[in-house]
Amino acid sequence: MNAVEQALDRLIDDYIALYADEAFSLPMTEYDDQWPSECYQQSGAEGKSVPWRPCLQSQAHSLFDGLEQALELPIHEDIKTYYNRYWSDPIPARFEDGDLSLLFVWNEADFERLRGNLIGHALAKHKIKQPLTFFFACTEPEELVLSLQNDSGRILLEQPGKPPLREVANSLAEFLDRLKPLKN
Repeated sequence: MNAVEQALDRLIDDYIALYADEAFSLPMTEYDDQWPSECYQQSGAEGKSVPWRPCLQSQAHSLFDGLEQALELPIHEDIKTYYNRYWSDPIPARFEDGDLSLLFVWNEADFERLRGNLIGHALAKHKIKQPLTFFFACTEPEELVLSLQNDSGRILLEQPGKPPLREVANSLAEFLDRLKPLKN
């Protein structure tokens, strides 16, 4: 198990532990028949709240293989590991600088939405002649993103379409280890 997997596993365990004293002992989300996921812990009526939990993905998705071909460059292993580790709704967390929402994929179809967003982000970075980054979190309430710089693996705070504001961690594992999950 690599450092990003270990950091994610710890973060997910800490997130689930926040709900230990609640009726379902899990976070709740609205059930959507048209948006299936292994995360749902029970079926429900459309729009009604049901318990859910992040679930390990059984195999890596080909999203990043296609992106590497399209961008004609290798993609940093840490971001591949991040998006290929868990199915999950976004998870709120606190960093030293404030609150954020960690982004994940909910199901196979969500990888297509992620693909479009990552390509749009890559094209915007290319247009402003900035190094390639891949986002994985959004700050709350500002509209900033936390991204992994592809060539270095450093974690940057960015405003979309602009140069990075600053570096916040040397690696994704280091960044994740410094987060404290919050209840939804």
